[in-house]
Amino acid sequence: MSEMLPPDPARLRVILAHLDKQMADHETLGVYLRLQRDAVQAAIARAERRAIPRPVISAPKRPPAAARGEADGRMSTRFIVERPASASKAALIHTSDCTKGFTSSRPLEPDLARQVLVNDPAGFQACEFCRPDTELGIDVA
Repeated sequence: MSEMLPPDPARLRVILAHLDKQMADHETLGVYLRLQRDAVQAAIARAERRAIPRPVISAPKRPPAAARGEADGRMSTRFIVERPASASKAALIHTSDCTKGFTSSRPLEPDLARQVLVNDPAGFQACEFCRPDTELGIDVA
């Protein structure tokens, strides 16, 4: 290539300026293309997060009364709902033998405890100490 270059400095400077401009243009194009590629990769990640199906939690079928520890098929109250201290907090569901201290509470039937834990996780949460969700046969953690 050097045999084909002109011998005078003026024309060599013009060629050098042209090559510098081409390199700068390609560098700018490379930066632009990298930015576009990054934007497309971010859009793909967002789309894939939206496409992931969210698991639907449904209450399992109830075991027979004898397996639940209920005599003669009658429902026993083995759960307690602790009223929240403020409206912005969720109510806690406990087993009746929970030793965690709480003040304002009322008994709750197992079916209702299961229903509120499955269908209203923002309003009702399982006590992390006594784990009533485990006793109810559901996993809300």
